[in-house]
Amino acid sequence: MADFIEENDEVVESHGGSPESASESKMNRDVIENIPVTLAIEVGRATLKIRDLMRLTQGSVVELDRLAGEPLDIVVNDTVVAQGEVVLVNDRYGVRLTQVISAADRIKNL
Repeated sequence: MADFIEENDEVVESHGGSPESASESKMNRDVIENIPVTLAIEVGRATLKIRDLMRLTQGSVVELDRLAGEPLDIVVNDTVVAQGEVVLVNDRYGVRLTQVISAADRIKNL
């Protein structure tokens, strides 16, 4: 697979192995590492009818599909990437990862 490198507004094809391809690889990694993603911690889910949703008030309880003590899902851009447990860090909540989902398993679930 050929790489492309911009030199003075000119695109030059590179076939790897050169210092330019190594610097381009580092540049591509820097670009990718700076893309923002949305990370969410999911405790559980519930399906409600709109009438039941509209009846919710302060103090209402919504039953989730998880049992107490089950691991939380760590979700990145709507894809489960890991599971974990709630921890307290300096009076703030955090999540300790207990299992990371392999890339192959994540791809199967797409």
